[in-house]
Amino acid sequence: MGNRRGRGVISQSQRAHDAELHLLFGRGKRPDRDAIRAFVARCPAVSISHDPHLDDAPHAETLRRSEQHWLELLRDGLTFDLTGLAPGPESPLPDLAQRFDLPALPDLRDHETMTLRPGPHVASAGNSLPVIRTMMALACDMVRHFDDLFAVGWRPASSVIGRRFFESVTTAWLDGGPFPALGLTAFVEAPDGALESVGLAFWIGRELRIEPPLSADRVAATRLAIRLINHLVLIGGLEVDDHITAPDGSRLALRPSRERALISVWRE
Repeated sequence: MGNRRGRGVISQSQRAHDAELHLLFGRGKRPDRDAIRAFVARCPAVSISHDPHLDDAPHAETLRRSEQHWLELLRDGLTFDLTGLAPGPESPLPDLAQRFDLPALPDLRDHETMTLRPGPHVASAGNSLPVIRTMMALACDMVRHFDDLFAVGWRPASSVIGRRFFESVTTAWLDGGPFPALGLTAFVEAPDGALESVGLAFWIGRELRIEPPLSADRVAATRLAIRLINHLVLIGGLEVDDHITAPDGSRLALRPSRERALISVWRE
């Protein structure tokens, strides 16, 4: 995300490309095709809409072995590709720098990865709320079914989220609760002391920046950022200056930058 901050608002096509969930399993515990079929059989909301191992049988000899270890899953009328099935090679895992409900970042020597992403038919809308909410719901289905699913990685925020925390906050969001800003976004401290979000640009095309001295109290600034992120995701972003009342009653100014993909926040 950092190499995009010098640009203007990030386009939807750029954001859609980043829509990937990484499912971390214990080493040697990745499910194979039969395990996914058993999962689907116990989860009525999910079905297998395409299996290259079966549907492309006449052309199977022309496919590399690794290319056959994936399935297309259908949930709520939308399709998602699940790659990295055993016994094929695991899916690549991007750099994960932020952790939630985990004592440490996962040691890749102890884990294997599968990837869930929007299928080709919906990939161009891969960052739209209906698509992402359905993909998150599908990931929750898998967390509930597979005890060996240790954590979920979310590429846009470079975050990895413990299974229980992911299932809890995501389910609450899907049921009408607040957006899970801790997990689907993250926060870093800028060199000047500002608090900046990581991953919000996936949702609205811009990151959030709590300016000093408002950011001096890191706990209060994080709580404020979480509230603002929930609001910004709900309204779809911000393109003009705005003014709001903070929880402590003070007035805050929000200003989207024309040159950088940021929304700056400070106390008036």
